[in-house]
Amino acid sequence: MAKKLTYEEETERLSAMHEPENEARREGFKIICGTDEAGRGPLAGPVCAAAVILPEGVLIRGLNDSKKLTPKRRDELFDEITKTALAYAVAFSDEKRIDEINILNASLEAMNKAVAALKIKPDFTLVDGNITRGLEFPCRAIVKGDSKSASIAAASVLAKVSRDRYMIKAAELYPEYGFEKHKGYGTKAHCEAILKYGPCPIHRRSFLTKLLGDNEL
Repeated sequence: MAKKLTYEEETERLSAMHEPENEARREGFKIICGTDEAGRGPLAGPVCAAAVILPEGVLIRGLNDSKKLTPKRRDELFDEITKTALAYAVAFSDEKRIDEINILNASLEAMNKAVAALKIKPDFTLVDGNITRGLEFPCRAIVKGDSKSASIAAASVLAKVSRDRYMIKAAELYPEYGFEKHKGYGTKAHCEAILKYGPCPIHRRSFLTKLLGDNEL
């Protein structure tokens, strides 16, 4: 279990997460955006990307890589981020698009759509990961950026919560798969459901060849 930080330690951690944004400002950029995606690995559902422009230097308590947060804390931060952000947007690339152009290209496409949908046009965007090929805006990739950059971390929370909510709604249409529990990831129960019922319309066919074989897709 991670050590609980004091108020001063948490303030120092959050302040450090603004350094990538501050570095971009020192290079002459003024409006800095962060973007991240959620849902590359699941067997079903879309990949979701979010883009966020935060006020300069704002400290959102508890903000971190969405994977390090509980679902309850992510929901709380979702509300705080959407209230605090100067601008934010969420975009999806669905399972059909993933099958058509592959998951990496679909993820980059969702990022392009999210940044393009912002009501304020950013001068520069910080991107989680190590790939900028195919992105249609001035940007810099930061490996593990969701734990190093405040705006990327905020985008990671919006993307994760938005996708989870999508999959919970999908569970109402396809209750036999348990999407509300695993959000489309390849758990034992999910794989067993696919083998029993076959794929549903939101399954990624290109992700199921190992499980089902080409003849059953």
